Amino acid sequence: MSRFAWICLGGAVGTGARYLLSGLALAALGTAFPWGTLAVNLLGSFLLGAIMHVGLVTALLSPTLRLTLATGVMGGFTTYSSFNYETIRQIQDGAWPTALAYAAATVLGCLAAGYAGIAAARSIWGG
Repeated sequence: MSRFAWICLGGAVGTGARYLLSGLALAALGTAFPWGTLAVNLLGSFLLGAIMHVGLVTALLSPTLRLTLATGVMGGFTTYSSFNYETIRQIQDGAWPTALAYAAATVLGCLAAGYAGIAAARSIWGG
């Protein structure tokens, strides 16, 4: 099977896992705070860090398996984990200004983009 197919399959697994974990958190902790999203982002960040370290520093994961787990499963589970890992790598490389700029641009830019999307949808479809 091609890497692309493995990554797509991994994405489906990650998406299902995100749905299940979010549902468990909702049932256990309620809706007053987005616990499910927080749980997914925290766990995804931890897992991607571990996967990338093992995949890049040891021979335990083949390149295809690393891509399947990191890009597929973790990409389907949460993209926040990718943002987190990339920012950590910049910090580890001593690129603090780049890391801070990337973090600020991501958080503020995504908030602005979300508001812009809502505004665009409202202007087209009302509400």
